[in-house]
Amino acid sequence: MYSSIYGGIILDPAMMVIPIDDHMVHRGHGVFDTAIVLDGYLYELDVHLDRFLSSASKAKISSPFSRSVLHSILIQLTAASKCKKGTLRYWLSAGPGDFLLSSAGCPTSAFYAVVIDQDISQCKEGVKVITSNIPMKPSLFATAKNVNYLPNVLSVMEAEEKGASSSIWVDEEGYIAEGPNVNVAFITQDKELVMPPFDNILHGCTAKRLLELAPKLVDQGLLKGVATKKLTVEEAKAAAEMMYVGSTLPLLPIIVWDDQPIGNGRVGELTMLLSDMLWDDMVAGPGTQRIPVPYVE
Repeated sequence: MYSSIYGGIILDPAMMVIPIDDHMVHRGHGVFDTAIVLDGYLYELDVHLDRFLSSASKAKISSPFSRSVLHSILIQLTAASKCKKGTLRYWLSAGPGDFLLSSAGCPTSAFYAVVIDQDISQCKEGVKVITSNIPMKPSLFATAKNVNYLPNVLSVMEAEEKGASSSIWVDEEGYIAEGPNVNVAFITQDKELVMPPFDNILHGCTAKRLLELAPKLVDQGLLKGVATKKLTVEEAKAAAEMMYVGSTLPLLPIIVWDDQPIGNGRVGELTMLLSDMLWDDMVAGPGTQRIPVPYVE
């Protein structure tokens, strides 16, 4: 763990704590993001860090460090952890100070980060989802990756209580939005990859990368097109294939929605082609996407 409150990297789990008066703890005034550690490389750290700072700006939290220093801390922390496969998670908080609503009593913001050893692998088995009855976040909060995740938690719990893996949010106008902590994508019957627009939902880094890579399948004649556009529930449920898109997946096939099969009810071929494409990008993509971690044995 790294803590700007302690001023360094912590290796003793007993010391990996956050002060109770930190406003991220008792007021939810904080933002976070995640990057993948895979085979000794950090995947898309820069993209995630840019979104992290954008979220902080929306939450009116100033970083105690410059972007370059944050970048350096995260790489050094990953190296110190000796973790070769897992997740790098980091938070920016209004900081410790008092128990009021305003952060005016916080002397400085706080930066925390942890490396978690985790088996990251492709998701190849299909899952069941439901339409969530939990209200989704309004645009201001949905487009900033903040720590206020109670709607997300309740949405997943609702799905689990109904024997499903997770859920899908539908906005007030009846259009598909996103999952609780992932984007969602569809392959239409016309073989077009479609994702909901990101105006009022989180612009996922993996979703963004998928949209950059997918045109390769168009060039090969396997996809007819790639687009972001609004989809009604009826249109979405009529899709040939459906998937979640997220950093730790990178794609998770969805085969049943509200007890209705998607397409033929089996994991789609195009879904797996897209998953393979993303996975290959994660393990052997260009240097701009993958940053080597300078481990010291």
